Amino acid sequence: MGEGPKVSMPARRKARKRALDVLYEADMRDQPPVEVLAGYLQRIERPLPDHIDYTTSLVEGVAAHLDRIDELIASYAEGWTIDRMPVVDRNLARIAIHELLYVDEIDDPVAISEAVELAKQMSTDDSPRFLNGILGRIAEFATR
Repeated sequence: MGEGPKVSMPARRKARKRALDVLYEADMRDQPPVEVLAGYLQRIERPLPDHIDYTTSLVEGVAAHLDRIDELIASYAEGWTIDRMPVVDRNLARIAIHELLYVDEIDDPVAISEAVELAKQMSTDDSPRFLNGILGRIAEFATR
């Protein structure tokens, strides 16, 4: 499942950023992520960048496993309900948890650090620490 090792780390980061854009929009509009992805793919410039396949696999993977992913977030987000989490954080967590559970070629520390890096760029000052904590707990307990 997912892309093989031929996708470089910077390309995967771009793919995650695009997946976040799609999942954020789907979340805000309360629309299915795969529908939002289809519209997103129509809007971006051609030729499509190489990393778009990984973006697609992330969005489709999160959408396919959303109930399980959100159940894990709810279980491990100490003191937070999923609805109270910032939208960016909720969707970064979804991407990382998908990678932790379903993308074998991504090592757990990489999935976590990538989510934390994107949170530093795009969310609140508290978000990197929050995501690092929840994702670390999920990696430790839920992926074994």
